[in-house]
Amino acid sequence: MAGFFPIFFREYWSRGQPSETITFHLGVVNSTASLLIALLAPVLGAMADRGRTKKRFLALFTLLGIAGTASMFLLGGGHWQYAAVLYTVAVIGYMGANIFYDALLVAVAKPRDYDRVSSLGYGLGYLGGGGLFAVCVALTLWPSRFGLSDAAEAVKGAFLLTAVWWGVFSMPLLLRVPEPDGGSPVAGWGKVARAGWRQLLETLRHIRSLKLVGGFLLAYWLYIDGVNTVIRMAVNYAMSLGFGSQQLIAALLLTQFVGIPAAIAFGYLGERIGTRTAILFGIGVYVLATLWAAVMHSTWEFYAIAAVIGLVQGGVQGLSRALYARLIPSEKSGEFFGFYNMLGKFAAVIGPLLMGVTALVSDDPRLSILSILILFLSGAILLWRLPMHGIGANWSDSARARRRRID
Repeated sequence: MAGFFPIFFREYWSRGQPSETITFHLGVVNSTASLLIALLAPVLGAMADRGRTKKRFLALFTLLGIAGTASMFLLGGGHWQYAAVLYTVAVIGYMGANIFYDALLVAVAKPRDYDRVSSLGYGLGYLGGGGLFAVCVALTLWPSRFGLSDAAEAVKGAFLLTAVWWGVFSMPLLLRVPEPDGGSPVAGWGKVARAGWRQLLETLRHIRSLKLVGGFLLAYWLYIDGVNTVIRMAVNYAMSLGFGSQQLIAALLLTQFVGIPAAIAFGYLGERIGTRTAILFGIGVYVLATLWAAVMHSTWEFYAIAAVIGLVQGGVQGLSRALYARLIPSEKSGEFFGFYNMLGKFAAVIGPLLMGVTALVSDDPRLSILSILILFLSGAILLWRLPMHGIGANWSDSARARRRRID
């Protein structure tokens, strides 16, 4: 979805439209999907806690994402409106499922293991995503060897293959991971929804009283906006500069496979230098990569930036999730991760739209990529100023803290 959709949306479903218009449409599509799931996320998380239905909601949104992805196989050229709708459905399914997936972290790991388990999850995600992406690339490069007529049919087949892959590798979680305890079960969807709304209001009161949680969420909302915007808009940005689709695909593969060991290593880095310090380091790398991207002209530069992003992308995501898990009450992980995902998705509302509007108004794609520096820098400043000593952000600041973690 991150690799093939922007290319296919530009070259196949939006064929003949001006480049700036395509960028604007893609930004609006991403922002709309993010806004919809952001509005639903806190209530869904609260409902899941009250009804002990995290896995049921996870399965529901996974099926929605699979259906949206697979349906792209049926679309012909020029139908950018239908592609936009199906992409929105697929992204809502993906992001909605992640609310409940993230909330399971506190059920499958102990607090002292959050950094490593969360980062390992991202590392294995890069392994699976990279493996599938490599297969899809092979389909598009040599379609005749797989019995396909051309590259366009191969790309559409890649969406179908992705949907199947998604379903197959969701089964171990759905079959093997138990539903976490917590909360009093509520019978009936109507009662679960009403209980979820009541718990949502209670969560808002909790967040207002837990100033550290609220401060982290604000910082996270800003810097993860930049991360999500890079993921969603990087391919479109590079194409607007004239880079070829094969070069972009190769760069995305590079990011995926660099991200496998890097994400896992970040878990250990967080334990060594402190979770917050490691996150700030990753944000700093993003700032430098963004500045470089705004002035790049050569193919080798694009590959180098892709590798640099791969070094920190999974680490920033994984350690942010681990740090947040330490700050919240574990018995209310669903509702609190609902807020966490809500802000993460609201972040994906601002960034793509900011890039799209900047490109449309200025007619300069390089200026559009620079606009996301505001998000990285403001988020990093807020995170740096939070008083987190002894609460997980600085676990490794002393030998005593390390002994406490081991105990």
